[in-house]
Amino acid sequence: MQTLRVILFEDNKEYTESLRMFFEDSERVFLTASFLDATEALKQIRKHQPDVVLMDIELPGVSGIEAMQKIREAIPDTKILIQTSFEDNHKIFASLCGGASGYFIKSAGLMALEQSILDVYHAGGSLSPSIAKKVIALMETKHKIEYIKLTPREKEVLQYLVEGLSYKMIQAKINISYDTVCFHIRNIYDKLHVHSKAEAIVKAIKNKLI
Repeated sequence: MQTLRVILFEDNKEYTESLRMFFEDSERVFLTASFLDATEALKQIRKHQPDVVLMDIELPGVSGIEAMQKIREAIPDTKILIQTSFEDNHKIFASLCGGASGYFIKSAGLMALEQSILDVYHAGGSLSPSIAKKVIALMETKHKIEYIKLTPREKEVLQYLVEGLSYKMIQAKINISYDTVCFHIRNIYDKLHVHSKAEAIVKAIKNKLI
């Protein structure tokens, strides 16, 4: 049986230690290395060549979602399992649209995490049951797809919102002012008839705007 090599980006030392102890007794998963932040994630992935990357969302400096996007750009085939305590819609969709192979809720326990790692590697993806239900509920709609006309720039800004970029990151990406980013986002919200990022992301996906 193949033992999968995993590296972990996690700033909770107690959680990391419990995970390390658990996988010491596993014949299926081996924790190769762990890091408190993801500022040098690409360098560390190239060094350790993991089968699966475990990435927390809330990390100091570079967020897990931002790190994941950089990894995807440089090493597209990397299998990344987002693990977090958060179940809010925006983080779920930002992670999945940003290229996550799976989304795991820590409260599900370490045995479930081991299975999620195996699923990501062998089956290509994994979602905690509670997250799968949320995704299905958010994607299902009884309404016809609405016709929503966005400008090319608005579509570009919306795409970056879905990918989880902050306003300042969008500003840097497309080289416009922060106020102009805010202007575009206000227009997007008005056209979509929404009031938050999460609502905008769900509606964008439902209406195939991206």
